[in-house]
Amino acid sequence: MVGDKEIIVLAWASAIVTANAYYIHPIIGDVARDFAVSDGLIGIVPAMNQIALALGVLLLLPLGDRVNNRLLVAFCLSVQVAALVVMAVTHNFTLFVSASTVLGFFTVTPYLLPAYASRRIAPSRLGYATALLTTGVIAGVQVSRLTAGVIGEYADWRLVYWGAAALMAISAIALPKIMVNETTPENTPRYTKLLGSMLGLAWSHPRLMVSGVIQGLNFASFIAVWLGISLHLTSDALGHGSDLVGYLTAFSAIGLLTTTRLGQWADRTGAEKARLLMATCQFAGVALLWTAEQDWYFLLPPLAIMSIVGPIIDVTGRMTGLQELPAIRTRLMSLYVGMMFIGAGLGSWAGTLAYDRGSWPGMVLLLLVFSLLVWLLSLQQWRLAAKSGSVAA
Repeated sequence: MVGDKEIIVLAWASAIVTANAYYIHPIIGDVARDFAVSDGLIGIVPAMNQIALALGVLLLLPLGDRVNNRLLVAFCLSVQVAALVVMAVTHNFTLFVSASTVLGFFTVTPYLLPAYASRRIAPSRLGYATALLTTGVIAGVQVSRLTAGVIGEYADWRLVYWGAAALMAISAIALPKIMVNETTPENTPRYTKLLGSMLGLAWSHPRLMVSGVIQGLNFASFIAVWLGISLHLTSDALGHGSDLVGYLTAFSAIGLLTTTRLGQWADRTGAEKARLLMATCQFAGVALLWTAEQDWYFLLPPLAIMSIVGPIIDVTGRMTGLQELPAIRTRLMSLYVGMMFIGAGLGSWAGTLAYDRGSWPGMVLLLLVFSLLVWLLSLQQWRLAAKSGSVAA
């Protein structure tokens, strides 16, 4: 069984690996100048990283149901260490992009660990463990931007990737030491059949697929709101600097303080009911964004609400897949996470388009549509669960 200390180590590793995809954001201008490329061309770095991440989730993560998770994690982390070193030393832009793409493709550890942990903890602690691992992912996103920004401002941006490589090397050594070797069941299908089975699993697990749609819309809201905030606060109408966006990002880290406890609450309440309550709170928080068109400090209440409830919508969605048979959990998480990143793409495109066409009100209206869909689907899933007797009405 996995104890609290082991779960915390897994969460730290999730944070370190997740951070790799977000270091580029605050230092992207410095990187562009160093490689003498345009602002338009430098965008290929995070774009290819995210595309590769989605492909890695769909193509590598299913291996978790067949290959020893300890060995798979060790291999992926080792490749990422090498990719980060290349990014830190190369002066060839094509090689830098290629290394970043490889880095993204092998970023499967944060999405592999929840399924691994779920097989080694008591069912009554599933929400707690999933929430703690989710907290690690959130911490990686939040802290990486702040750290990279400070280092990029006061030192060479390449030190960011040297530091990331060092942290990854430590993780590559430490993480396999606390993970156990698992025996692959004799009836586990071949890799090609595992990939082919994804469509069958999607068809036979509608509960998980709806959870993926809900989280895709939830993640789309997260991406869209921060793009909208950045565009709005730095517009000519308001004239604030990008530093204010950074301070608000730090404020949104309030979710780190609540996710684990709310995960324990979800264990007691039930995934569907907890998600419906959180979706209700999120819709109210999004509605409050209407008040922030002219004054940035009116963003604080809605951002606090969204930062607290958003991760729990994700946690409860994962719980619906991690309660299934252990032999298929990793593939179910592949489907779930893949749909989440599709939502990220939707939020990136729709959020900027809505702001371009309708300014702040247009962006808020889009978020209200996303949040309403999340609430309606959460209500439908709760009703189905209550009807089947798996939750209390």
